[in-house]
Amino acid sequence: MSITQELRQTAAAMVAPGRGILAADESVPTITSRFRALGIDSTPESRRRYRELLFTAPGIDAHVSGVIMHDETFQQADSSGRPFPEVLAARGILPGIKVDTGAKALAFSDDERVTEGLDGLRERIAAYRTLGARFAKWRAVFTIGFQRPSANCIRANAHALARYAAICQEGGVVPIVEPEVLADGDHGLGRCDEVTRHVLDAVFSELRLARVDLAGMVLKPSMVTPGRTCARAAEVEEVARATIACLADTVPASVPGIAFLSGGQAPDVATAHLDAMARLGPHPWQLSFSFGRALQDEALRTWAGDEANVAAAQAVLLRRVQLVGA
Repeated sequence: MSITQELRQTAAAMVAPGRGILAADESVPTITSRFRALGIDSTPESRRRYRELLFTAPGIDAHVSGVIMHDETFQQADSSGRPFPEVLAARGILPGIKVDTGAKALAFSDDERVTEGLDGLRERIAAYRTLGARFAKWRAVFTIGFQRPSANCIRANAHALARYAAICQEGGVVPIVEPEVLADGDHGLGRCDEVTRHVLDAVFSELRLARVDLAGMVLKPSMVTPGRTCARAAEVEEVARATIACLADTVPASVPGIAFLSGGQAPDVATAHLDAMARLGPHPWQLSFSFGRALQDEALRTWAGDEANVAAAQAVLLRRVQLVGA
């Protein structure tokens, strides 16, 4: 099998009907803040035990096709000493790795950011591939505000996403391309739609220039929603129709799947939005999910750092992935 065929096969498996991706790639500071909010001490061992709870939950393999991990988690092992990538692969779940090094200040910009991490990426992809990674993730962020996002911010992040995706495919790893339009702000649904269209147009223009095989990647976009502080909330059906219309106009049919991020939405809200979009089908691409907090929050609160709660937390996780998978 050629590398191109393998990439396309893996990308299709990542968004197989009824299955999606568990995003467990929180950085140490991010997961620490979530632990502290629940009174959980954040240490390498407590983080390892929490990720083991997630990855070994009975039954989730029927609905979870892959897991995105942070470097710390990717290098850790379960309580028996088996590396997490092996634990997941043995369950038929594809191991994935976050490879960007975070969003940093964009020079000469009005509080905008560009994601970094291209230096040494080829070598890191090769090393992660040897350790079992089948896909990777790179997140770019765009803030809506007065004259934001700027053309410079969109161009810089789109170019970085394309270079990352090309390096991944060259190294035999499927790239998840994540251009997230943040929900921060008081903008309305229409403004989010406008910005998302500009961002996706730029991203796919750069992907084509970089000769990325669109059939061997997965897109991870945000949904088209009003800003969190917008005076007018949008109905579930409004969000679904606006999001699908936007994607239909900007995402080529050759992309095998769209795995939505939850963007801080409550679990029930993110699930309802995904369900409403699926009901508007058929679509040229498979609709799927790559949720983090929307899959984990209920399980994390149930666990609360107490080993006596592991089984209960795993049951809560299974119920959520069943709902989202459905």
